[in-house]
Amino acid sequence: MKKTTINKSDSFDKLLDNKYGKIGAKKRDAFEEKAQYFIISEMLKEARHNAHLTQEQLADKVGTKKSYISRIENGKCDIQLSTLYRIFEDGLGRRISLLIA
Repeated sequence: MKKTTINKSDSFDKLLDNKYGKIGAKKRDAFEEKAQYFIISEMLKEARHNAHLTQEQLADKVGTKKSYISRIENGKCDIQLSTLYRIFEDGLGRRISLLIA
């Protein structure tokens, strides 16, 4: 992205529009999807650290493998909603709220 494009962007949304296209564009949708995976992975890492659990301990609590927890935390795999609930609620004692906008 050119420096002039950055300078012309007066908000983060406009910056994203300039770099990835408007919401609904293929490139923007791919970016948004990756951003959501990143957010989930960071939330999981933070919650696990706050619970003082290793990836292996969390995996044992929810009946999965350490490598799966690692892949989720690194944004390297898709995760089913039921698995996400199980990890946060059963494994970490946290509640999940789902907002569809």
